Amino acid sequence: MRPEEFIEKLEDDRIVAAISAAEAGTSGEIRVFVTRHSPTEPLTEARRQFEQLGMARTPLRNAVLLYFAPRTRKFAIIGDEGIHLRCGQAFWDKVGEEMTVHLKSGDFTGAILAGIQQAGRELTRHFPKNPLDRNDLPDSVIRD
Repeated sequence: MRPEEFIEKLEDDRIVAAISAAEAGTSGEIRVFVTRHSPTEPLTEARRQFEQLGMARTPLRNAVLLYFAPRTRKFAIIGDEGIHLRCGQAFWDKVGEEMTVHLKSGDFTGAILAGIQQAGRELTRHFPKNPLDRNDLPDSVIRD
């Protein structure tokens, strides 16, 4: 798959709306990052982007990054320590499996939406929104 094909098929409006809806019930933050590059270690690059985007600075350490490298046909899901301690690796593996089903069928937006929705449910369960919460990070799809 050409990275441009993946990027062109993404429905940003639906993704941004899904992030907004997922974050409506939680203090957690969700971001989506798509790279045109070919990282040799997508998980390492996802962690670097997580830090660079300021996602490790959420007060409860409850941010989630969905990172996609279409050129290498890889993706990574990064959950900060607050959410990871509560849901564990098995949860992220399950999210990844569902996203893979969508990706293999060419439903790129569907893969991202599935990841956002599952992460949002888990964040809401462990980090419900309180009246003082605010949206600390933009909901837009990030591309480099």
